[in-house]
Amino acid sequence: MIPSFERELAVFTSSITYGDLPGGIDETVTRAFIDTIGVTLAGLDSDSGVVLDSFLERNHRRRAIDLIDAPVSEAAFTLGMASHALDYDDLSWAIDGHPSVTLVPPILALSSILEIDGRDAITAYSVGFEVESAVAEPISPSHYEDGWHATATFGTFGATAAAASLLDLSVTETQTALNVAASMPAGTKRNFGSMTKPLHTGLTARAGVTAALFAEQGVTSGTEAISGDRGFWDLYDGSPGYRPRLLRNDWYLERYGIHTKRYPCCYFTHSTIAAVRDLRDEHGIAADDVEAIQISVAQGAADALTYDDPQTGLEAKFSMPHAVAVALTRENVSLDAFNTEALADSTLRTLYDRVSFTTDDSLSYDSHATFVKIKMREGNIVSARREHPPWVHEHPPERQALYDKFLECTTRTISEERARKMLDRLTSLPERRLTGIIDNL
Repeated sequence: MIPSFERELAVFTSSITYGDLPGGIDETVTRAFIDTIGVTLAGLDSDSGVVLDSFLERNHRRRAIDLIDAPVSEAAFTLGMASHALDYDDLSWAIDGHPSVTLVPPILALSSILEIDGRDAITAYSVGFEVESAVAEPISPSHYEDGWHATATFGTFGATAAAASLLDLSVTETQTALNVAASMPAGTKRNFGSMTKPLHTGLTARAGVTAALFAEQGVTSGTEAISGDRGFWDLYDGSPGYRPRLLRNDWYLERYGIHTKRYPCCYFTHSTIAAVRDLRDEHGIAADDVEAIQISVAQGAADALTYDDPQTGLEAKFSMPHAVAVALTRENVSLDAFNTEALADSTLRTLYDRVSFTTDDSLSYDSHATFVKIKMREGNIVSARREHPPWVHEHPPERQALYDKFLECTTRTISEERARKMLDRLTSLPERRLTGIIDNL
């Protein structure tokens, strides 16, 4: 008798050890932890972080950065929301979303009650990545195209598996946890460009920890809440007609990898930003030289980038005109280029009206290719095509560039001295204890 998909996920989750992981995974996951902890600390200083702080003071009488002695589920929620607050976190096509914000926060939260070393953390992250990717495979990318925020929906299962791995749940307990988690996924793309988008990831991290802890305590659940009739697959995209298999010699983490964000905005803008900056530098283009900028991108970009005239920093992250204007005029496409104050820059707003973008039907829905054409006031035209954003998995950031991003982010909330000590600890993650890191955030 073939075991259920949920049983297969549970067997995989509960049996994988650090020694089972493929070579090279350490470096990938360590990079993910460095990047995610960095953007999480920066997220605490964002507009969403301010609201999160007020919410926690009102309801739990603590501040967001004060995680010592916080309940595990609430620590996961806090870290999850902060990690995605600036849309500066990594992503993977394995789930058409952002994996690390669904995995690192629950792992960090559980480190406050468990003795976790770096190898435990890397194993839990890897298991969680595989599980959420396996759940995603039969219905992705159509699930995302239909309007679901795949980070939150698929990520709930990854967060649960990561937590189950760290709690050392049995196969049966893990299967229960995943079935419990099937009642929790939510998140709509209609809330992109608002504080509700990072709220999704906070709820996801909390859901994963909650499902695993309840399973540990003996909660009951259905048996096929993902793959069964009217289960997750049925309800969120229609029956997929097949199920994937988790194979130890074919890891999603190796096949798809993780892409690190170079710029703090929607990933669908990154190829365009890089192409515009290349043209600017090559031809010495200034804002006043430009008559019109035409961008051609995939339909996925058009669906995500809905703010032609952004009114807030979060809306600016999902605005192609703002991204292009910043790329053309700013020396660095940094966090400060996507805050609400930046929208007062008259030069940027003047450029908005000169930017237009259309969709190229020859591109796949989630392609990140771009074609940029800039027409100068003098009449000449320059153009460039770019297939991929910078810092993709196949060409990750150099270590110093990653460390610079970490320091850019963390020093918004903690001192540079503390940030460098934390970075030193994280760069050797496999040999370090994770327990205690949450106390030093």
